[in-house]
Amino acid sequence: MRHVLVLLAVLCVCDGVRFGQLCSGNVANSRRTSDIFGQGHYGARRQNRDHKGLDIVCQDGSTVYAPFDVTLHGKLTVYTDRTKDAINEGINLRGEGLCFKLFYVRSDRTSGTVRKGERIGTMLPMQSVYRGITSHVHVQMCDRSDPTPYI
Repeated sequence: MRHVLVLLAVLCVCDGVRFGQLCSGNVANSRRTSDIFGQGHYGARRQNRDHKGLDIVCQDGSTVYAPFDVTLHGKLTVYTDRTKDAINEGINLRGEGLCFKLFYVRSDRTSGTVRKGERIGTMLPMQSVYRGITSHVHVQMCDRSDPTPYI
């Protein structure tokens, strides 16, 4: 019974959590819809796999902000393909009971804490790799669950 109570407490901490603004120029966290490379919603088809994140519109070079008070947990590498080096960075974050990753972001630092609305880093030049795509930050939960309810 004790384990059930702990689990319920964790669920309650996350209940009602909403991401604040992620990217300068996109106050409402508008989502990438459809473009020549597909769609940006969670579960969209990507050739032989499903998209396991949610894409939030962000112009190349824009400032990326902490969506709430977060702890930075290291840099991540998005691709193994060297032709995508220009956008091959991201950051692991935790906050408000959530563990998530932001792809295509060059982080200012990789550890410590950042308060809601403070700068995390810069959106990388997505157009240099995917010309014609709607540039975006990819938000992915650490457990690959759907981030849509939080955004």
